[in-house]
Amino acid sequence: ELFSPLGSKWQGVSDRVMGGISIAGVTRDVVDGQTCLRLAGDVLTENGGGFIQASLSFSTDGEHLDATDFAGIRLSVCGNGEIYSVHIRTPDCGRPWQSYRSQFQAQPAWETVTLPFTSFEPHRLESPLDQSRLTRMGLVANGRPFRADLAVSEIAFHKM
Repeated sequence: ELFSPLGSKWQGVSDRVMGGISIAGVTRDVVDGQTCLRLAGDVLTENGGGFIQASLSFSTDGEHLDATDFAGIRLSVCGNGEIYSVHIRTPDCGRPWQSYRSQFQAQPAWETVTLPFTSFEPHRLESPLDQSRLTRMGLVANGRPFRADLAVSEIAFHKM
C-alpha cells in the first residue's frame, strides 16, 4: 500500500469513472536507485476520456490542510519527457472536474520541480486558491493521447 506521512493512501483514478478507457497504474517502485511512487499508463481520449491520476487526500479525518505558511509544492520527479500536472482541490471545488492546476515537464533524469501556489490556475471555477483549506492533490497525466510514466520520490510544501 502507498501511504503518505499524513496517514492517507495514494489512489489510482482514471477516466473510466466517466466512461473513458484510459489505463492507470499507481505503484511503489525504484527508479535509478530512488524509491518512488510511479504513475504509469495509457491516456486515451476515446469516449470523452483523457486522464489518469494518482490522488491523495490531505486528511484522514475530513479536516483541511492549512498551507498558508508555505509558498508552494516541491517535487522530485523523473519521467519520460512528457508534461504532467499537479491538481489541488479545496472545498470550493464542488464538482469532480474543478481543481487548481499547475504543469511541469518530467525529464528522464531525476530533478526537483518547484510549483509556487501562484502558478496554480483555477480550472472551471471562479474562486482563487485558498491555501488554508487544501483537501486533496493529484498527480495527473491528461489532455491528449500518450503513454504516461511519472516517478515521484518526494513531495513537500516549501517556503521561499
